Amino acid sequence: MPRQVDHEGRRRLIAEAVCRLADERGLEGVTLRDVAARAQVSMGAVQRCFRTKEEMLVFALGSIGERIGERVQARLVRSPAQSAASALGHAATEISLLGEEHRAEARVWLAFVAQAAVSKALAETLKANYAALQEAFTGLISEACEGAARTVPLDAEREARTVLALADGLTAHVLIGHLTPQEAQDVLHAHLSGLWDPATVPRPT
Repeated sequence: MPRQVDHEGRRRLIAEAVCRLADERGLEGVTLRDVAARAQVSMGAVQRCFRTKEEMLVFALGSIGERIGERVQARLVRSPAQSAASALGHAATEISLLGEEHRAEARVWLAFVAQAAVSKALAETLKANYAALQEAFTGLISEACEGAARTVPLDAEREARTVLALADGLTAHVLIGHLTPQEAQDVLHAHLSGLWDPATVPRPT
């Protein structure tokens, strides 16, 4: 009887090979032949799983997004003792990928972001990921600001976009060595603190 192939498992194995190669040499160095060798499958197996290189990259990006999304969702599942503000802070820290344990993932993520500038398919995948995060962050910011000492109402959706953009920017600044992980954490914490209590943010002199 012919051996059954775990098609989805093989696709994920190939996606992991893509990510390892992208971490080592960037996406421009990812070829179908090298992916097949790294995944220890034949070229034919790769081509049966993915019709084009772009389709393979989209799937790999989706796999990374799923992993990050699962960690973010775990942060957003709050206990009675965790406030909306705390949940947002933990989730924003998670997507900024500042920890040493996520450094390789951060390099691969930014490689995909750069490639998405010239790939509509990758851009659509990223936009879907960001839209889901923005929706979750908007809800948390709205909830957290209900009891905040603000004299000016906060635009929760705009602030959610700001937090996402800040987290992405901090990832890049840490990877190139402009900021240390702790400095980046301090920047993120200061911004979020200013949302709930503007009086805590130093005014420019």
